[in-house]
Amino acid sequence: MKQLNVEICDVTLRDGEQTPGVSFTCQEKVNIARKLDEIGVEVIEAGFPNISEQERACVKTVKGLGLDARICCLARAVREDVDAAIDCDVDLVSIFFATSDLHMRIKYKKSREEMLEQALGMVDYAVDHGLNVRFSAEEGSRTDTDFLKEMFRQGAERKAAYSSFADTVGCMTPLEIFNIVTELKSGLKNPLCVHCHNDMGFASANTFTAAQAGAFQLHTTVNGIGERAGNASLEEVLVALRMKNGIERYDLTKLQEISKMVEEYSGIQVAKTKAVVGEHAFAHESGIHIAAILEDPATYEYFMPEMVGGERQFVLGKHTGRKALAHVVSTLGCELSPAETDWVLEQIKERSAGKCSITPEMLLNLIKRSKECA
Repeated sequence: MKQLNVEICDVTLRDGEQTPGVSFTCQEKVNIARKLDEIGVEVIEAGFPNISEQERACVKTVKGLGLDARICCLARAVREDVDAAIDCDVDLVSIFFATSDLHMRIKYKKSREEMLEQALGMVDYAVDHGLNVRFSAEEGSRTDTDFLKEMFRQGAERKAAYSSFADTVGCMTPLEIFNIVTELKSGLKNPLCVHCHNDMGFASANTFTAAQAGAFQLHTTVNGIGERAGNASLEEVLVALRMKNGIERYDLTKLQEISKMVEEYSGIQVAKTKAVVGEHAFAHESGIHIAAILEDPATYEYFMPEMVGGERQFVLGKHTGRKALAHVVSTLGCELSPAETDWVLEQIKERSAGKCSITPEMLLNLIKRSKECA
């Protein structure tokens, strides 16, 4: 596969905080930002400074941490928002407006030409004040393609550092985003960014596919949190970049740690079956699977849990076989005879069929009883 030229802009501190009911304290934002920086994320979107004085102060705090990552913030195409970004001395400001006819009619009640002129004026204003600008099309996925190309062309002429395409309502499929990124990239004079939402469950796939089509800056959030169904997951995108394109500059061993941090701060529980960071991401119960894994973990694990800071788990239940049971028992410092193994295995299957979890304490009790019954 052709080596991808990409960078990550993580938007957990801004778009992730727009998850209904989520609010990070400034110290929590600092902790998340530091961990993102340790992972090697190139750009951190620290917030939307004009929404409140507290938010502005927090963006300034993150900017003042001296991180290797560049610090970005969000601004509508209005002067007071850009002034807030200037005041925060950020490295990059994302100036956005909704570009679809639907949004312009409902939100702005202005024509395409009027809105583009207003937005370009703010690009000029930001550039004149020494800011790098990401010129962003909210609702890009439902915008006329010719208008998008003209918008990005004029933005690049006004010295916007990036053009940015947002699938704001998560309506695109991987094939669709590959095609639109390919078309937008043709003749584009600055790097293209993609910001994908997860309404149909395609956000991470769309983000990686966009990179394959030539997108440079990929937007993510930790655990995929965000508005409605969330955004592309940082952990999923980084693992895909490692496994499918050999990009090794990110420290993936910290993914479990940052996932748990954001889970705690946000109050949004990670699904057990969530890719990469879910509790069951490396958990196995099937006897057939475990027997093979004990010989070679690659039989049922595409990437090793250690790569992402995780641990392999063998779960005892109705699908457990003798080899799996013997292995788990040995990790507890115990040993069973064939007859004891049969008895314990029967008890495990009977209990798990009744939806009872087999805890280590229960297993130890069953081992003790097996020796009494044998």
